[in-house]
Amino acid sequence: MNLLITLFQQVDIEEKIQNAPDKGYEIGVFIGSMLPFVFLVALAYLMYRYSKKRNQ
Repeated sequence: MNLLITLFQQVDIEEKIQNAPDKGYEIGVFIGSMLPFVFLVALAYLMYRYSKKRNQ
């Protein structure tokens, strides 16, 4: 149940960046916000590649 709640939480990135203590924190927030997207793209590519090899 906790996993479901964390998936639907809205993270206000602009507010975090405005309250950031330094530039390193801003970079960390940016990377942390992009990481799930990159992971899903990589997973989709691996699934595509696996299914393509399986069909051949």
